[in-house]
Amino acid sequence: MQRMVKREDGRDLVPISELLSYRLSRTSSALSRSAALRYRREFDVSLGEWRTLALIAADPTLTLNRLARRAGLDKAQMSRVVRGLVERGFVNRTEGTGRSRQLALTEAGVEVYRGLIGAANERDATFAAALTEEETRVLDRALDKLADLALSLEHQEREHFDKD
Repeated sequence: MQRMVKREDGRDLVPISELLSYRLSRTSSALSRSAALRYRREFDVSLGEWRTLALIAADPTLTLNRLARRAGLDKAQMSRVVRGLVERGFVNRTEGTGRSRQLALTEAGVEVYRGLIGAANERDATFAAALTEEETRVLDRALDKLADLALSLEHQEREHFDKD
């Protein structure tokens, strides 16, 4: 039995295991771990490599900086992932504007990406099949609302942090 702690207003504080953010994080982590295992087994690609390949496939005008921002990684982390993909022959770097270099999938990269996106779509269909149409609609709306709120709270926290 979970021990509850009372707030000053007399309402109970819920334990971490019942917090929405914690539950979403655990679910997201489980989804990522199972994807990582499959992509490593079938394609010898890490989850970070898969996401990088997919982001480059979706936008062939990406530079390393823009790719890092889209992936939510710092530039150094993304640079290591891209370097590994270049060494494996999945990604090419070409001259862009100024000092930037654009990233593009090679033929081998496109082939691996096609297999990965097929597996990702298959996994997505498996998860979607666990929900009714109404549950899917509600989940989509809820995720959109939560994402918007999370971005707003992040912005507020950054402003607060920058003032300190």
